[in-house]
Amino acid sequence: MPPRCLLYYITDRTAFAADEPTRRRRLLEKISEAARAGIDYIQLREKDLSTRDLESLAREAVIAIREAQKLATDLQPLATALLINSRIDVALAVDADGVHLRSTDVSPQEARAVWKKCGASAPARATSSRDPIIAISCHSPAEIAQAAASAATFAVFAPVFEKKGTSPAGLNALRQASATSIPVLALGGITPANAESCLAAGAAGIAAIRLFQENNIADVVQRLRLPAEE
Repeated sequence: MPPRCLLYYITDRTAFAADEPTRRRRLLEKISEAARAGIDYIQLREKDLSTRDLESLAREAVIAIREAQKLATDLQPLATALLINSRIDVALAVDADGVHLRSTDVSPQEARAVWKKCGASAPARATSSRDPIIAISCHSPAEIAQAAASAATFAVFAPVFEKKGTSPAGLNALRQASATSIPVLALGGITPANAESCLAAGAAGIAAIRLFQENNIADVVQRLRLPAEE
């Protein structure tokens, strides 16, 4: 049986055309929907927010995910992990599961060291007693190799198909990037129609904003994982 396809929802509340309170509410509903559907990872990527507002939203996201996990059964466990984009301090403050690093951020090794050091000063946090999930954005096979050498948990390779103002890397580059010791997820213009080609190229899973945020997530999950479960 092929490995289970990993799924990574990257948030963008600004895509919801409404006032800020409505955007926030709709995003939290989408996070809850993603957790109930069995998405593996959610990256809170609201880069325009102040530290205070990001922390507040992240706390609500943690609650939404944990409420969804209460609905889990032995036959259908739910284990969605919340990662905060770039902000180790916020991730620790809200008891998130880890961080997503940009290629220009600190290395995964440095992030783990910071996590361990800061977590040790707050023994009441659950995060202080577990190894963080460290994801990293990569744009070339060489960056993927460096991520693996730096002990990243997994890498997100982009853009495979499209990104405004950037030429797509394509499936051949994804195939090269996926030949490494850590899971590599494909990002950039992923649709239900082309996702299978990414998996066939060696990607361990799919990362996306619009694919999950603009569709019924349970339907997307079923379509992406059905071939591996048959």
